[in-house]
Amino acid sequence: MPCYDRNGRRIRRHNHSIMEKVNIAEKLKQIHDLWHPRIVGELNGQQIRLVKIRGDEFEFHRHEEEDEMFMVIKGTIVLEVEEQQIPLREGDFFIVPRGTLHRPVAMEEAHLLMFVTAKNVNTGNVTNRFTLDTGSLEKL
Repeated sequence: MPCYDRNGRRIRRHNHSIMEKVNIAEKLKQIHDLWHPRIVGELNGQQIRLVKIRGDEFEFHRHEEEDEMFMVIKGTIVLEVEEQQIPLREGDFFIVPRGTLHRPVAMEEAHLLMFVTAKNVNTGNVTNRFTLDTGSLEKL
């Protein structure tokens, strides 16, 4: 949806891209798989990603050079961080500090918003069937 100024001119950012609002619920409707994050926004070298998860098969991993934010949009998760279990409900978020061993667990399907660096690999220092090429993540 285009944005306009008081004179009816379309508003453009300095890089000439159109500014648009993002509706998280609408974006989540476009995701039909689990453990596969999608990019819904970018700013200052960071990405806002949405992902649906379920289960406890995601392996423990760490991101040596970046923090990672998990925010629960729908459902509940347990963020296993080192030797702690941190329950997160809808509206809660938690920032995992760089270098911290962690993994998300959701016994029922949960929807997450993540705030990460653009170079963030979803499985951190671990390569497995969940690992995605950061450069090929779909933008919704």
